Amino acid sequence: MKNIAIIPARGGSKRIPRKNIKDFLGKPIIAYSIEAALHSGLFEEVMVSTDDEEIAAVAKKYGANVPFLRSSATSDDFATTASVLTEVLQEYATAGANFEYGCCLYPTAPLVKITSIKEAFELTTSQQYHTVFPVLRYSYPIWRSLTMVGDKALMNCPEHLLSRSQDLPASFHDAGQFYWFNVKVFMEKQELFTNNTGAIELSELEVQDIDNLSDWKLAELKYSLRATEGTNNE
Repeated sequence: MKNIAIIPARGGSKRIPRKNIKDFLGKPIIAYSIEAALHSGLFEEVMVSTDDEEIAAVAKKYGANVPFLRSSATSDDFATTASVLTEVLQEYATAGANFEYGCCLYPTAPLVKITSIKEAFELTTSQQYHTVFPVLRYSYPIWRSLTMVGDKALMNCPEHLLSRSQDLPASFHDAGQFYWFNVKVFMEKQELFTNNTGAIELSELEVQDIDNLSDWKLAELKYSLRATEGTNNE
């Protein structure tokens, strides 16, 4: 069983310039994803897909392979993750390298844990899921969420106006860290979410979406807090 870790890291970043190699508590943020993949022991190949020479150099410094640069077609703001993965897998296949499972591991996921990567892989293989990814539980029921029209508040689900929070089902969202996938199925469907997708649940301290500098500081705080608990290297 051969596995590949694909870390997509293009050079363009509008909200946080040079985001994928920006310093995060002493080293480029992409290094955390590379090291997690390498130390997991699950992958025959850990590669970074990028269109940027500087990112490629940083990736190689921390142990990843960059056998080719990403094409212009998969480097603009409209390129999908699926198109990037497809390009990578086709390039490897052309070179005679084929894989049974792949893991798309995002470059700005410094809170990712090796135990989570392993747990998700075990779920993928044991249950024969097409894909598996980590999720985070919403802290408040989405059934009681509101929408704003000007300064007027309206319920999205007015039928739950009087429902007790504890009586409503839990809801989850994508943690934005990684996707395990069956390569053969993915190449056929070109989808990372199918009708046969599984998920593992993470805690608040394991997840932080990083879209702006405030998010960045929160991620550093969570990482530092976990360091004091000795749980960063699991």
